[in-house]
Amino acid sequence: MRKLLTLVLAVALLSSCSNSSKKTTEGKAVDLTAAGATFPLPFYNMVFKQYGEETGSTVTYGGIGSGGGIRSLKDQVVDFGATDGYLNDEQLTEMPGEVLHIPTCMGAVVIAFNIPGVDSLKLSNDLLEKIFMGDITKWDDIQITSNNEGVTLPAMDITVVHRSDGSGTTQIFADFMTKISEKWASQVGVGKSLNWPVGMGAKGNPGVAGTISQTAGSIGYIGSEFAFAQKISMAKVQNSAGNYVLPTIETISAAAQGEIPADTRIMLTNSSDPASYPISGFTWLIFYKDQAYNNRSEDQAKQTVDLLKWMVSEKAQNEAPKVHYAPLPAAAVEKAKAILSTVTYNGNPL
Repeated sequence: MRKLLTLVLAVALLSSCSNSSKKTTEGKAVDLTAAGATFPLPFYNMVFKQYGEETGSTVTYGGIGSGGGIRSLKDQVVDFGATDGYLNDEQLTEMPGEVLHIPTCMGAVVIAFNIPGVDSLKLSNDLLEKIFMGDITKWDDIQITSNNEGVTLPAMDITVVHRSDGSGTTQIFADFMTKISEKWASQVGVGKSLNWPVGMGAKGNPGVAGTISQTAGSIGYIGSEFAFAQKISMAKVQNSAGNYVLPTIETISAAAQGEIPADTRIMLTNSSDPASYPISGFTWLIFYKDQAYNNRSEDQAKQTVDLLKWMVSEKAQNEAPKVHYAPLPAAAVEKAKAILSTVTYNGNPL
């Protein structure tokens, strides 16, 4: 794991070293290192670059999956981690220090498919269960065709594609499936890594998106931006009100209309809002409440907190829709600011 993270971050550092060297002469720049979720990678690549241009600090982010981000923070080899699935109470007790979460944006996990000649598909909860449990194996199965009148589906095998690495995207998808399917809940359940009943694995959102785009007859789940970027078709998914919905900024935002807890740890899947896209969720940055660890300087700690504050600022949030993520609701921003106000260095407020 350490070798993988080192390699990923080394490549990223090489690409950014020119800018860093220029800015450090001004005496303000700090190199920050982070790793984790691939789901928000397009958003993070954009805003971290913008932050670097504005402040001179370099943010080197390795998209290695949420599981890798949590492990990197646990090993204390990063300034902060990133995950699409929050740490539960048991995971928090296993960390060497108190870990805090702040959400950075909202996104959708889309059901992407590659069926030659087909660009529109409606999938009910029952169909999602049967496809991803391996109970329906052909695209022209009567159960699919009867739910998609006017769409000509081929007599082609269904190939399910899922994540092979520990993934917050998997956790969001599995959380939704558990809420809509008793069979899924009892036989597969929720987690960043699952014992899949059917399908092939691929690493990261880019890996799953690439496999789907190259495999006729395939279906899988990925962050929406990856589907847009590779022009992969997305299915309309049935929400809790029975409506078939595509992910848009508006339908993703509708999923977060309820109360948000003070620590922001909440799953937003299968929202009761009739306009919501049902596989929506926050993605978080995670960090230690006390920033004095692994010989980090106080300046490093302050720069980390400054970046985290900037991430929930109006300026950064306004960038999210440009890459098909929804900005945080006002309630989530306020909760994030309150959390950041508690961060310390050797017990002293920053």
